[in-house]
Amino acid sequence: MGCLDIPNETVFVMEMTPIKFGVGATAEVAYDAKRLGIQRALIVTDRGLMQLGLPERVRRLLTEAGLQADIYDDVHVEPTDRSFEEIARFIEGRNYDGMIAIGGGSSIDTAKWARLYATYPAPLMDYVNKPIGKGQPVPGPLKPLIAIPTTAGTGSETTAVAILDILALKVKTGISHPFLRPTFAIIDPLNTVTLPPMATAYPGFDVLTHALESYTSRPYQARPRHKPEERPVYVGSNPISDLWCEKALEYLGRYLRRAVLNGMDVEARTYLALAATYAGIGFGNAGVHIPHALAYPIAGMVKRFSPPDYPREEPLIPHGLSVIVTAPATFRWTYPADPERHLRAAQLLGAQVSGLNEAQRREILPQTLLTLMRDTGVPSDLGALGYTGEEIPALVEGALKQQRLLVNSPRAVGAEELRLLIEQSFEAAPRT
Repeated sequence: MGCLDIPNETVFVMEMTPIKFGVGATAEVAYDAKRLGIQRALIVTDRGLMQLGLPERVRRLLTEAGLQADIYDDVHVEPTDRSFEEIARFIEGRNYDGMIAIGGGSSIDTAKWARLYATYPAPLMDYVNKPIGKGQPVPGPLKPLIAIPTTAGTGSETTAVAILDILALKVKTGISHPFLRPTFAIIDPLNTVTLPPMATAYPGFDVLTHALESYTSRPYQARPRHKPEERPVYVGSNPISDLWCEKALEYLGRYLRRAVLNGMDVEARTYLALAATYAGIGFGNAGVHIPHALAYPIAGMVKRFSPPDYPREEPLIPHGLSVIVTAPATFRWTYPADPERHLRAAQLLGAQVSGLNEAQRREILPQTLLTLMRDTGVPSDLGALGYTGEEIPALVEGALKQQRLLVNSPRAVGAEELRLLIEQSFEAAPRT
């Protein structure tokens, strides 16, 4: 039988953003902008970072090197279709030849959309993933984008997706295409030391779920074969992404508690930044699954939750919290798909896995997650986020719209399975 006769995939793709990593790396931004051919840049950031002065410092470094730079500082924390449309209006008629995103995933994802719109203008929903939008492909390469993350969280500096809330539908979704991946990333741990405890913890749990979901996702060779031009960004777990995910889990187990406890612990900040980047590379190719699919309606349907250390203008469930809250129930359920891989993940996070009986083996990863959540002060059930049983059908419906993620689940998942996982996420008690 020839290779082309095999119905399953035999090829996986590993793409990643070139990075510059290290304490003080931000000082080299003008060199990198010039190297990429940027002469007139738009700096995309948020008002909180403007108050800290980092965007102005970057603009000063650019202008001192003879480059022009404007600042757009109206990025919305957890971007929405409305906020994406606002930056699209801002850049109309302006001739930027590159962009520099400074901030967390919100700023980087906003910049991804802005450079797409600047190059190939079209209504936002034309590019938004199906079935929510039309899912049209990005027509071609985009102008350079330098990403400077200020959180150790999303890994957006390495990924080919831009996430947003669709306000009218109360659901998160995204735009996904290889051309969205930033051109270059400057990762400077010093840019994260001012983050308060919860703004450290929640992004840290986003890193953790990126790594865990990718590590346990449906393997690439268990997926149907795709033509090269139709192969999705998320290809499933594979030998290369596994390496990045394993190291990310190891660093999280060692350093997340330390970074939350003491923001000025530069060693912890450095390894947490590495974990975010490693997990971003891993999930940016392998892909996430159930916790992220559930997270989108959980965050999109928020009514009154207001987390500490975040803006209080409106209710908000930070992305890292929305993904981790269902993770213990999810990984208890996915355990049969690959018990040894689930045990290995728990071990990398610091758990002792030898000498366990079968019931304990199934429970060790969920309990390791719950312990880490408790130690960092993160809520561990949906009730604490303001949800009741009445919202379960709507949460299920919202998650079912995330088929590009659910296909990565190592077990077949539909409405009934999602309902069960949501119900179990209303209580942190173990189920053996």
